[in-house]
Amino acid sequence: METNSNFYRSIAYVAIATGILLLIPLIGMQFSDDVVWTLSDFVVAGILLFGTGFAYLWVTRILATVGDSTFYRAAVGFALFSGLFLIWSNLAVGIIGSENNSINTWYFGVIFIGIIGAFIARFQPQGMAYVMFTMALTQALIAGIALFTGMAEVPGSSVTEILTVNGFFITLFTVSALLFRYAEQERTPENAADGG
Repeated sequence: METNSNFYRSIAYVAIATGILLLIPLIGMQFSDDVVWTLSDFVVAGILLFGTGFAYLWVTRILATVGDSTFYRAAVGFALFSGLFLIWSNLAVGIIGSENNSINTWYFGVIFIGIIGAFIARFQPQGMAYVMFTMALTQALIAGIALFTGMAEVPGSSVTEILTVNGFFITLFTVSALLFRYAEQERTPENAADGG
C-alpha cells in the first residue's frame, strides 16, 4: 500500500514539474513577441513532458528487480530524454529543413521502433540495448537517405547540419544502449533468473 502511495506521490511531482516547465513559455509570451505558443502547443508539450515522466516511473516501477539498478534507471532516463528531445526538436524546427519537410515524419519511425521494441524486449536490459542500437541505426539510415536524395539542398539544411544533428541523436541512443548493457552486466544471476 505504501508503495502505491509513493507511486501516486511521484506522479503528482511529475505533474507539478510539467506545470512549472510550461510556465516558462507562458511567462516568456508576456515579455517577448518571439515566444508564440498556441493552446495546442501547450497541450502537446504537456503530454510529452508528463508522458515522459510517467513512462520513467512506470518502467522503473514495474521492473523493481531490474529498476533497482542505477545503470538501468540511468538508461531508461537517457532513452526517454533522447526520444523526447528528438520529438520536441522535430516538431519545433524540424531535423532536416523546416518542421514542414515531409522527410521529418520518418523520425517518428525511430520513436515507433523504440516503443514497439521496448514491449517486445519486455523492458529487459539486454533487449533494450538492442532496441537502442536499432534506433541509432535507423537514425543513421534516415540521415543517409536524406543526403543521398539531396535533402542537403533544402533551405535551412546542409550536409554539415544533417550529419551533426543526426550524429547527436545517434550518440544519445548509443549511450543509452551502452547503459542498458552495463545494467545487464550489473544484474545478479538471481535477478536475471527472476526478470528474464
